[in-house]
Amino acid sequence: MQSDDFGFGTQIRKSPYFDATVRWGAQGFSVYNHMYIPRDFGNPEQNFWNLVNDAILCDVAVERQVEITGPDAAKFTQMLTPRDLSKMAVGQCKYILITNADGGILNDPILLRLAENHFWISLADSDILLWAQGVAVHSGLNVTIREPDVSPLQLQGPKSGEVMRELFGESIMDLRYYWLREVELDGIPLIVSRTGWSSELGYEIYLRDSSRGDALWEKIMAAGMRFGLKPGHTSSIRRIEGGMLSYHADADINTNPYELGFDRLVNLDMEADFIGKAALRRIQEEGPSRKQVGLIIDSAPLKGPNTTFWTIVKDGETIGKVTSAVYSPRLKRNIALAMVAAEHATIGAKVEIVTGSGPTQATIVEQPFYDPKKKIAAA
Repeated sequence: MQSDDFGFGTQIRKSPYFDATVRWGAQGFSVYNHMYIPRDFGNPEQNFWNLVNDAILCDVAVERQVEITGPDAAKFTQMLTPRDLSKMAVGQCKYILITNADGGILNDPILLRLAENHFWISLADSDILLWAQGVAVHSGLNVTIREPDVSPLQLQGPKSGEVMRELFGESIMDLRYYWLREVELDGIPLIVSRTGWSSELGYEIYLRDSSRGDALWEKIMAAGMRFGLKPGHTSSIRRIEGGMLSYHADADINTNPYELGFDRLVNLDMEADFIGKAALRRIQEEGPSRKQVGLIIDSAPLKGPNTTFWTIVKDGETIGKVTSAVYSPRLKRNIALAMVAAEHATIGAKVEIVTGSGPTQATIVEQPFYDPKKKIAAA
């Protein structure tokens, strides 16, 4: 298949790795942050096993960066998120939420601090560049906000560390979970972080020169060959097992942090006046009206992830929706993330799911479904 076989016109951008992913077997793409993202390298179950047993390399250049620099960069970045950044060190990464004035979640990115007044927000799928530039206009703060020439790859799986050692030498093994380092690979400028959207041991490799994308992809694949590295795509199976959010599915502008159990990402006691502080204080005092739960769905193995929100019914009443569902070949059951009315968020409760093929029974359970303490990724 040729790269020209995929086409939505020039308004959908191609990543620096696009041609390489097609060459290595990408068969289908979706659109994320106005860019192509590979979503099909053949069998998604095989992709899952490649990830959890060995390692996969994923083109996630769609994780666009919002770069915030200038004398007031730290103060401005804190305005965007309810997570307390006052102790965030240079070289550290943090998972954050970006909230609006109503406490709604606009994005759940990774924040990287490259220098005292230099931040990257590594985005999920929404236009935070426009939001941040809009917030800056009347903020009175001295900041510059732009999208830099930065394109991440994800190298994920239990053997990803061995591939990294092959590429960068023994010193890279000192990189701690949720920290970053500036490195070069044969003159290619990179930032490397111990992060990723897989719940496995993994790294993100941020290319800082898009003209070197093809070369970088090939160097990583060559280094990983003897460790079983395969080209792949982010695994819906693994991320649902790990309870990881997909923005627009499990959270959106009408979802607040307390509904997701993300109290730890909100600090109402800090002095900084971040956007949404008053609304989040009110929601905390009143308690959220909905809560995210896990589900085990009692049906034949699902053929793939759900493509619509399935209604959840209890005693004839609609109480919520299934946001992400998939069959886990490891757990040998259908697992799902769901949002239900808070009074129905009871572990062990039986509910009915109305899928495209009809109603089926399900049980509310704790999630994450696998490695709930994140010991694998943080090891």
